[in-house]
Amino acid sequence: KSEAELHKQFILINNTRPLPKSLIYELLPRVKDLPGRLQARSTAASLVESLNFRPDSCLRGMIKQQTNPTGIIGDTAIQKVVMNSLSDGTLRMFFTAENFQEKAFTLLNNFFAAVSETFPDAWHERTPMTSRLVHGAGIVAMGYLMEAICVIGGAKTKESFMKEMALIKDRTAWTDGQWNFGDNDVRKWNSIQNVAHDIRQLSQYLVSEYKLAVRQQRRME
Repeated sequence: KSEAELHKQFILINNTRPLPKSLIYELLPRVKDLPGRLQARSTAASLVESLNFRPDSCLRGMIKQQTNPTGIIGDTAIQKVVMNSLSDGTLRMFFTAENFQEKAFTLLNNFFAAVSETFPDAWHERTPMTSRLVHGAGIVAMGYLMEAICVIGGAKTKESFMKEMALIKDRTAWTDGQWNFGDNDVRKWNSIQNVAHDIRQLSQYLVSEYKLAVRQQRRME
């Protein structure tokens, strides 16, 4: 009956077929009345599109999508950051706001701008092969760090994110060295893979190190 209905049926029919998930996800924001299991993904895909194509985005052109195959950062990694935050994080707190899309874009843009300036050598002109910061595992793990910084440090602006992130800058091994996860678990920097176990381990490490650094800083004040 309409182009919107065509989009909807295309997605529902092909969601279980071996078509690129990235293509399906990129179409989601253009379709209404989607099943609940796709609603969060649709919201995340819409934000990813904004982050990838808005002129004022620090991630402009950096996210790999079907419409931007030259991007470096995987779109599904950014989507996971958004969906995790929507499920039980900062974005959930203002999801019902009329200007949710703009507020969410601003928060994410400020955070990733802070990431790029805090870890410039691991961000600029890097690929997932040469830096785990722009790797799927690194992006998702940094999303968990974002949540911790928002809650503990109250960060919302790029400057406040940078101030908090600076506390663990020297405790990371994005491009060389080793990750010391404790209990004699030492991993070479590039051994971190985009699998659930490694993402969980890296996320827990970053959040734990940040909390430790905050406690140490407060004791010195």
